[in-house]
Amino acid sequence: MIKKGEWVRIHKNILEPGERAPQVPDDTKECPLEMWDKGFLTSDAHMGDEVEIETVAGRIEKGTLIEVNPSYDHDFGKCVPELLKIDKQVREILFGGEK
Repeated sequence: MIKKGEWVRIHKNILEPGERAPQVPDDTKECPLEMWDKGFLTSDAHMGDEVEIETVAGRIEKGTLIEVNPSYDHDFGKCVPELLKIDKQVREILFGGEK
């Protein structure tokens, strides 16, 4: 049981594939438009339940409960050594040096 007030992530489909705008690319039309959002659970629930949350901005959203205490797990990918060299070159061109 996940208690009211817990920080959670929800998921819901905003538009199903058949509801997508006609001007979107064909491969995009084949997929639903999805939303993931985080907020505080407004009532006790179990994982996979349809729930309501209140976001930090005060919005009320509904969706399927998919995670408790979600963390940030994104990054900017692996280091690209060429970009480190370009950084030095740009600084030299624009400012006459690294600092």
